[in-house]
Amino acid sequence: MVTLDTFKRGISNGFKTLWLLSKILVPVYLVITIIRLTPIIDWIAFIFKPIMFAFGLPGEAAIVLVLGNTLNLYAALGAIASLSLTAKQITILAIMLGFSHSLIVETAVLRKLNVKPWQAISFRVSLGIISGIVMNLLL
Repeated sequence: MVTLDTFKRGISNGFKTLWLLSKILVPVYLVITIIRLTPIIDWIAFIFKPIMFAFGLPGEAAIVLVLGNTLNLYAALGAIASLSLTAKQITILAIMLGFSHSLIVETAVLRKLNVKPWQAISFRVSLGIISGIVMNLLL
């Protein structure tokens, strides 16, 4: 039975989660938006365009992959929100990051389970790359 106390705890937990996510999403969104106003985003796009082409993504989408792989998926979401990407491009990024995200933290956890870090990273990044290429061809 839902009581007033349950409702209050739910609201409190909801706001705590909102605050936690906002501390990641808002700064990333602002930084990427500011970078878009400078030549930096054009440099990044130019450098990574040949690589990202294999995935059907613009060069600036490399920012999303770097943030998702090094930090977490929420940082990647903040970057995605600040870029002008199509539904296909967002889908490809989401699938790639589904295989390969938060590599630093998750590799540390796997290391405690006696999994060799470089094997885990290589496997996950390879799956992300392969899935990105395949999804680009299929979508």
